Amino acid sequence: MKQVSLGHDGFPVSRLGFGGWALGGQWGAQDDEASLAALQHAIEHGITFIDTAPGYGDGRSEQVIGQFLKQLPASIREKIHVATKTPPSEGPWPPSPYCRWQDRYGAAYIRANVEERLRNLGVECLDLLQLHSWTSAWNDDPQPLLVLQKLRQEGKINRIGLCTPEQDQNCVIQLMRDGLVDVVQVVFNIFEQEPAAQLLPVAEETGTGVIVRVSLDEGALTGKYSADHQFPEDDFRSGYFAGDRMQRTTKRVDAIGDDLKEFGLDEHYSLAATAIQFAMSPTAVQTVIVGMRNVEQVALNVATEALPALPEEFLRRLQLHQWRRGVWYSGK
Repeated sequence: MKQVSLGHDGFPVSRLGFGGWALGGQWGAQDDEASLAALQHAIEHGITFIDTAPGYGDGRSEQVIGQFLKQLPASIREKIHVATKTPPSEGPWPPSPYCRWQDRYGAAYIRANVEERLRNLGVECLDLLQLHSWTSAWNDDPQPLLVLQKLRQEGKINRIGLCTPEQDQNCVIQLMRDGLVDVVQVVFNIFEQEPAAQLLPVAEETGTGVIVRVSLDEGALTGKYSADHQFPEDDFRSGYFAGDRMQRTTKRVDAIGDDLKEFGLDEHYSLAATAIQFAMSPTAVQTVIVGMRNVEQVALNVATEALPALPEEFLRRLQLHQWRRGVWYSGK
């Protein structure tokens, strides 16, 4: 699998990354042995980048990944890079414009949280530590990022990142231009294309690394769910697709499938492959993390990454599927 540098002078990452959310058990029941087998299969097939967070099962995802890393031979372990996150302390998610960074990302809190990340993963230095959310209200006094710079100087962190809040992804643009983040993790998919307007060009301009998440719109862009599908209560998506959201989403997914047929691409590209390839298509993007919870999912995603890039004409057609659905969690 192709390896690229994660931003200017960044460490190498595979174009397809392993998303570790499901390993924490919030996408339905998850067996740790299945998680370990999925991780092993991913590494054997060239995936060298893993993304996780403490919120994924109250540290369970990190711990499983840490357990996996310990059993790897040193020659393989040194090629694997893991990104994790520090969430803001208790309060609104994402942080509101009225939140003070002192209350959500105070220095003592960040330091204690980073130590917990190190323990869970069983490492002495984090490859990439990302603040899990942000508000543009802090851009003119971004002290939490300065705390991370100190932690990097102390050898606790290698690279500093920030995950964009879904409703205000452009809040990272000023931070990139100010040189305060090495990497940004953004939502970019066939429905959510706003980062293409300014965020991705600025990332290229500044040499900031870009990780794409939610490339499959939480599974909807795989095309495997019917309009009346309902997720179990212990699955995060039971809330994400509440009400009539799945019904409205499947109509738009079907329209993408129609375009695949019109272009004669449906024999080679599944809907999932199309979505992943679309997310990889901007030159500013280094890696696309996709959630994987078993060996079968890993195999499908690895095969997708190996496909030829989508034709430019078809990528332009996919741009027409941008969906300005507003604040999705409010059901608009």
